[in-house]
Amino acid sequence: MISRFFIDRPIFANAIALVTLIIGMICLYQLPVSRYPPIVPPTIQVSARYPGASASVVAATMAVPIEQAVNGVEGALYMSSTSGSDGSYTLTVTFRVGTDLNASLALVQNLVNTSLAQLPGGAQQQGVTIRKVSPNFLLVASLYADDDRFEEAYISNYAAINLQFPLARIPGVSQVRVFGAGPYSMRVWLDPSRLQAFGLTTGDVLSAVQGQNVQVAAGQLGVSPVPEEQSFQFTVNSLGRLSEVRQFEEIVVKSVSGAAPQQVHLRDIARIELGQQSYSNFSTFKGHKAAHVGIFALPDANAIETADRVYLAMEQMSREFPAGLKYEIKYDTTRFVRDAVAGVYETLFIAALLVLVVILLFLQNFRAMLVPATTVPVTIIGAFIAIAALGFTVNLMTLFALILAIGIVVDDAIIIVENSSYHIEQGLAPREATIKAMQELTGPVLGITLALVSVFLPAAFLPGITGQVYRQFALVIASTAVISAVNALTLKPVQCARWLRPRSGKPPNWLYRGFNRGFQSVTDRYMGVVSWMVRRPWLMLALFAVIINLTLFAFLQRPTGFFPTEDQGYCILLTRLPEGASLPRSREATRRIDAVLAKTAGVEAWVDVGGLSILDGANVPNISTTFIIYKNWEERSAELDQERIVANVYQGLS
Repeated sequence: MISRFFIDRPIFANAIALVTLIIGMICLYQLPVSRYPPIVPPTIQVSARYPGASASVVAATMAVPIEQAVNGVEGALYMSSTSGSDGSYTLTVTFRVGTDLNASLALVQNLVNTSLAQLPGGAQQQGVTIRKVSPNFLLVASLYADDDRFEEAYISNYAAINLQFPLARIPGVSQVRVFGAGPYSMRVWLDPSRLQAFGLTTGDVLSAVQGQNVQVAAGQLGVSPVPEEQSFQFTVNSLGRLSEVRQFEEIVVKSVSGAAPQQVHLRDIARIELGQQSYSNFSTFKGHKAAHVGIFALPDANAIETADRVYLAMEQMSREFPAGLKYEIKYDTTRFVRDAVAGVYETLFIAALLVLVVILLFLQNFRAMLVPATTVPVTIIGAFIAIAALGFTVNLMTLFALILAIGIVVDDAIIIVENSSYHIEQGLAPREATIKAMQELTGPVLGITLALVSVFLPAAFLPGITGQVYRQFALVIASTAVISAVNALTLKPVQCARWLRPRSGKPPNWLYRGFNRGFQSVTDRYMGVVSWMVRRPWLMLALFAVIINLTLFAFLQRPTGFFPTEDQGYCILLTRLPEGASLPRSREATRRIDAVLAKTAGVEAWVDVGGLSILDGANVPNISTTFIIYKNWEERSAELDQERIVANVYQGLS
């Protein structure tokens, strides 16, 4: 008998439990933490840019060849693309849940490479970017100055140069995007009438700028073979790329020969200034000029650890910020995850404590209570080994499974304690009583475990997204039941043989006496009700049928949904103006929204990105996106929930 083997070797049994605890704790701190299991299909994004092209031109010259090449890639569910009026193109390929994105990334890369020759020259020069992406922001860092001393372009340029690439190197980060006025760029504003007067086209100007704004290898002077009297050699350093407005103004666009030769410089046909690379977006933070740094996490990254690394990096880099420039991270999707997981951990602790209290009240023996009490930490912490081995994460579903499992894992220990105590009261020594009890209970313990596994295991094979949600829930409960059975057959017999003692014969204390009287009273009343019900079977069957029908009616009347609507601490407001509306109109609409949000109770901050549609990631001048961040849950009254805040915002905008 396996239990007798461990009763004779108590150190071995305790070592198994201790190793389970240690490995479980290591897995707990190493496991990724997320809100839900990975139910969102993984995606790969293909990005390209054709400067100066309209949305229709981008769709015709870039979308068609790339999508024809990528169409049919292995494991893909569907594709969606966006062609922006600023020449941007984005293709998002969505794959089945569970697909190896690393292998799919290589496949998409190879297919896109076959279409590069068909892209316009301007697009080929910009290059095509392919990456694994998460569809949602992890967090957004907003840079601004309280007194608006910096222009939007300056803040965006600073973020692009000093923040974007260091943040992109953080483990777990998939992509970093800077939203704002755009980094600095040398703008050449051509005068059409002067172009016509000099007989020039935009292509001539582009060729002149590209030809004279280059970094060249100018070579050396005085290198061999040279005359013997040559004493020195020199390396020729050319001007290289131009960086100032004056230098661009001197670019020669056209030379006119003849009796009076002359040169047409760029300043003669255009106005040159240091401006923004793009004028398709604007950003504000609580009404201040700002630039927003959006952080996207890898699909398989630990969201909380990645966010912590971003916080640390931002804190370190902020020490080098120019005077007056500051940052805040208000839009943080991990804030809800942290609070939700912490709440579940608290519930887990309370459930374990209540189970122990109930066991103590009914067993009324502290030594007996210790046996099932040690089952909870060994089994629950040991379950994290199974979570890690199965490739799961610490999320609400796995933690809910552990909460439910607390009431299950103590059952085996309780029946072992109860049966061992019975044999001790019959006069056997604790060791012999435990051996006899395990002879009687080994089969039932294994049977109970197999029954639990057979109940929950089929849920792991549900198809689709529903299966992704319940697979982790079911397998964690089944794994916990197995660990509980192993613990019941190894450690529990050892503890019963060493800890249990015959009852002393002393009367129970006042607490137990009071509980026994109350429980006996409830039992007597219950038996009376049951006796009354047994004498009226037809009435009880009719009442049962009524309850079943009422339950079914109530179930059919309730609305259905995938997940309940939860107050995550933020909401997203999308403002859409009539088609053809300009970016200044969107900016004015955003100012009106900011004024309303400043007066709305429960709103802590808001992040505006004008000219961006968050739904498809395209730059559209008549659309702006506002991330509204609520105050912390502790700072809001119970009445000021998400529904009330959203209703107040709508009322202010109406």
